[in-house]
Amino acid sequence: MRAVVVRSFGGPETLETVEVPVPTTGAGQVRIRVEAAAVNPVDAVTRSGQLTAAGLMAPRDVTGIGWDVAGVVDEAGAGVTAFAPGDRVTGLRDRLDVSLGTYAEYVVLDAAAVAPAPSGVPSAEAATLPLGGLTALQALDALALEPGSTLLVTGAAGAVGGFTVELAAQRGIHVVASAGTGDEDFVRTVGARWFVPRSDGLADRVRELVPQGVDAVVDAAVTGVRALGAVRNRGAFVSVVAGAAPFPLRGISVTEHWVAADGAGLARLSDLAGSGRLTLRVADTMPLAEAARAHRRLAEGGLRGRLVLVP
Repeated sequence: MRAVVVRSFGGPETLETVEVPVPTTGAGQVRIRVEAAAVNPVDAVTRSGQLTAAGLMAPRDVTGIGWDVAGVVDEAGAGVTAFAPGDRVTGLRDRLDVSLGTYAEYVVLDAAAVAPAPSGVPSAEAATLPLGGLTALQALDALALEPGSTLLVTGAAGAVGGFTVELAAQRGIHVVASAGTGDEDFVRTVGARWFVPRSDGLADRVRELVPQGVDAVVDAAVTGVRALGAVRNRGAFVSVVAGAAPFPLRGISVTEHWVAADGAGLARLSDLAGSGRLTLRVADTMPLAEAARAHRRLAEGGLRGRLVLVP
């Protein structure tokens, strides 16, 4: 089968399409025939070698690329009862220390990392759900905000930010969304109560709307200390990017959230997406062999929705 891997770190040109054996399932695993794999910023960071340099990933001769997948179960390993060949699924590959990712024709995942695909949703859209959706869901679960609480979401028009706004609004949380000026209509459509354009005076702009400071922040745009000033004393701050969390001033609880594959959580998100209550966005689809071009487009920025590779 074909798969995209990296053997030497660097720019998009280091992505190689290679022929490798079709992976086999072990107990508790499923093999998925990949129909779509989303392109995420973590893929570019992996490719560049930054994760290895930071000590988050051990050096390897071959590194697989890709976390998100949507496709069809091709084989179920021993002990798997929740899925059978022919099932449409979506899943998350959250391990860094593997030689094959989801940029491939087939991928093997633990059954516990897989969920039924959203009903009636094309695979390209379904592939945009796992990483961004689970990051948002798990960050909100960790905050455990009550209905009526206030939450600032930075990068609110991005994949993680957009899911966070939508899920938080469904919980009755009042959301201040920070994004580019052209994104106001979108963030309001998905549930933001207030909109604040990106600016150096972020905290001041938020406190014009919520004078006492918001109860919490989900910082998807790596604003760090610039967003911390918007939080009330003893509030909470969640960074979804490694190494981007500010110091916990004024008794604010500051955490870095690391997403974990979770089939049960993904099933909740899939149900929401299938019923039209969670917005999935595809910026463009490209053939698997054009992974390098996809990474160059990702680096250019300005995308709304995910690029998706199709084998």
